[in-house]
Amino acid sequence: MTLDVLFYCVIILSMICYAMLDGFDLGVGILHLFVKKDEERRVFLNAIGPVWDGNEVWLVIIVGALFAGFPDVYAVILSTFYLPTMLFLVGLMGRAVSIEFRSKRESKLWRQSWDVLFALGSFSIAFGVGVALGNIIQGLPFNENHLFIGNFRDFVSPFAMLIGSVTVALFTMHGAIYLVMKTEGELHDKIRSWVPLTIIIFIYMYAVTTYTTLYDKPYMIAHMKDYPVLFLVPVLGFLAIISVPYLMKKMRDGWAFISSCFSIACLLSLAAIGTFPYMVRSTIDPENNSLSIYNAASSQLTLKVLMIIVAIGVPLVLGYGFYIYRTFRGKVKIDPHSY
Repeated sequence: MTLDVLFYCVIILSMICYAMLDGFDLGVGILHLFVKKDEERRVFLNAIGPVWDGNEVWLVIIVGALFAGFPDVYAVILSTFYLPTMLFLVGLMGRAVSIEFRSKRESKLWRQSWDVLFALGSFSIAFGVGVALGNIIQGLPFNENHLFIGNFRDFVSPFAMLIGSVTVALFTMHGAIYLVMKTEGELHDKIRSWVPLTIIIFIYMYAVTTYTTLYDKPYMIAHMKDYPVLFLVPVLGFLAIISVPYLMKKMRDGWAFISSCFSIACLLSLAAIGTFPYMVRSTIDPENNSLSIYNAASSQLTLKVLMIIVAIGVPLVLGYGFYIYRTFRGKVKIDPHSY
């Protein structure tokens, strides 16, 4: 495996980690307004309070890795997706401020305002991430100089909207399962009753997305036809998805959450396999106008240095994450120092 492909794999693995971890954060935010009591909403916030900022470290790793390892891809994506990127950052900041400020005052209007901002920010980030992924999969009109020559309507194509919707459904299910693990009593029972509906919605959206992709984007399974062993990825992903309702019914909430994480990993792996080796696909002339792993990578020396940094930094991030999750494991308890 060459260094450029190896570093590309590092980015994909970072995207998977971000989706698995910040995915349940966003799911909790999407579900936030479905409870009415102030104490219940505080439980939601404190379920993710110790970990949400650490989960977003993976987003920093992704952007930094693109900047250093694939600078042309970084430049094209951030310039082309300038408006969506700014909206994404506004959503991130809005969520962070909402979590920190929401419980600083007893005012009902104050808390409800931050609650709405928290939920809207979570939904917009989840939907925006899915729309961006949809555009990466289907491609955008780039000319021979890798310049975007389309308009805003190209970003909001039906396929991109579909991927955005299935992402929201997936993260909502993921967040609901996480909340089941972190709550107890009446609130726990209430959230558990939500989980089957979130699973049904996601599975329906997943089926529609799979059919649409196979029908409209046949290149997404071209590599799997060439290397049949890759069909194990969608098979394992499907098994992970259908095991979620079974495990929830058996009250194995932790294993259901792990299955949900594994399904996210498989779905993103499928996207990477289908688009390989393109990182920015051109709908005008995919062969010549697209940016691939091979024509957009930094020099071999740069990639060697980056791999050394990855070998040191990523284990530290993983170790920090393991320590935090282990420290704050168990059910949420509200105390005077809670959000």
